Amino acid sequence: MALLRYKADIRTLLTVSFYFVAAIIPWFLWNELNTWQIVLFVILNCYLSFTCAVIVHNSIHVPIFMKKRWNKIFQIILAFTYGHSTSAYVPGHNFSHHKYTQTTKDAIRTSKARFKINILNQLLFFFIMSGDILKGELRFANKMRKEKPAWFNQYLLEMVLVIGLKIVLIIVNWKCAVLFILIPHQYAAWGIVGTNYFQHDGCDETHPYNHSRNFIGKGLNWFLFNNGFHGAHHLKPGLHWSLLPQFHEKMVAPHIHKSLDRNSLLAYLFEAHIYPAKRMDYLGNPIVLSKHAVKDEDWVETIVVAEHENDLAGA
Repeated sequence: MALLRYKADIRTLLTVSFYFVAAIIPWFLWNELNTWQIVLFVILNCYLSFTCAVIVHNSIHVPIFMKKRWNKIFQIILAFTYGHSTSAYVPGHNFSHHKYTQTTKDAIRTSKARFKINILNQLLFFFIMSGDILKGELRFANKMRKEKPAWFNQYLLEMVLVIGLKIVLIIVNWKCAVLFILIPHQYAAWGIVGTNYFQHDGCDETHPYNHSRNFIGKGLNWFLFNNGFHGAHHLKPGLHWSLLPQFHEKMVAPHIHKSLDRNSLLAYLFEAHIYPAKRMDYLGNPIVLSKHAVKDEDWVETIVVAEHENDLAGA
């Protein structure tokens, strides 16, 4: 019997393995590394940790193994790659964001970022969102403790193991821990949350196709497991990442506004944040925010867990 649901996830396993190799090697070479080598290892580990955060995102939608036990073990392994419980990604993403995109029940809606200088919205998006993300996570975990103990136990196990390992690594060699573990993990969290800003800001959450911005360049999507095809992912969250380009071509591209299909992420970021650096919607109109920030609506208590089993990683 096949171990993997999709053969494409051989690349997923290789990437995760490469992360651990890159994270471990500098610990053994620490006394021999010069400054530039240390910098290169930090950069490599930041990239790989972020890529593993993308894999976390993929795996909570479509577990890669055929057997549930192996998926639970893989979730623990993934938690070590980006520094937080894999299951913890579920509340804010699968439930709050996917089900209530850009509304007051979406904890990571882009309208919360309100700086006049747009690049600050992108750079600080994680820090603006992190408090509300954590609140939702903890409230959801408490709800699961009562309604779905198996999910809660998996979440708690991942948290204890990740935090425990970080403490041990800091004790063993705090410099290595900071450079090759803590900084890359923080970068991964900053990066994966920050993708929400450029994928949704200025889009139309009420439209069946224009709710997400896509980045369809082949290079970016090869390295980041087709994460650029975000509209397709929102339309069919349970579709495996390897199938997103075909789905986008057939079901999204013919209907989406042409300005929301971008070939280059870097070109878009330059345009939005460097020059002309204006916060515009996909039609080219300035984005006008409400005078005062709107408070989040409660989404945790309204979720009926039994109706959303497929959205629960580690269930």
